[in-house]
Amino acid sequence: MPEARGASDRTPADRTASRTVAVWDLPLRLWHWAFAASIMAAWFTPTVYDRLHRIVGYTVLGLLAFRLVWGFWGSRYSRFRMVGVRLRAAPRYLWNLRRGITGRYIGLNPAGTLMLVALLLAVAVSAITGAMSVTVTFFGLWWVEDTHHYSSDAVIVLVVLHVLGVLLMGLLQRENLIRAMITGRKRIRHHP
Repeated sequence: MPEARGASDRTPADRTASRTVAVWDLPLRLWHWAFAASIMAAWFTPTVYDRLHRIVGYTVLGLLAFRLVWGFWGSRYSRFRMVGVRLRAAPRYLWNLRRGITGRYIGLNPAGTLMLVALLLAVAVSAITGAMSVTVTFFGLWWVEDTHHYSSDAVIVLVVLHVLGVLLMGLLQRENLIRAMITGRKRIRHHP
């Protein structure tokens, strides 16, 4: 039977070893991947698969509604309570990234929060104008169609920036953030 070691018996590597902590709950993780899949499906289905495009669009609206609710009543890191603080910190955070200064955040960092807000807003505009464009009142109106088209393009640009940002942060912090969004757990370092 292995002998238990006390705090004083631990090596420096043991004292600074990583452990994981639960960050993103299962409903948020399921939402994230369903949202990503729906956005990609919506991007590749207009005009060729209109019926599927509409179904995916309504699915996105439902997912947006869920995220809004979960942002107020979900678990700690799902809630929007730190959005204002992190948005105000985003310019300085992005400026510091030039020098590789990332800081450690358990939940979203300021850049991630900025991306969350930008994506949710762009997707909301795209989905709402898409739904409007199939109604009798708004069908064929140029500004509805143009807004839907340009906001959909903006969503894809933001998705690409999001993926690149996740990969960059993963490299800078030596952490697999994609795995963290699958398992819900993030690595944290603890010191003695």
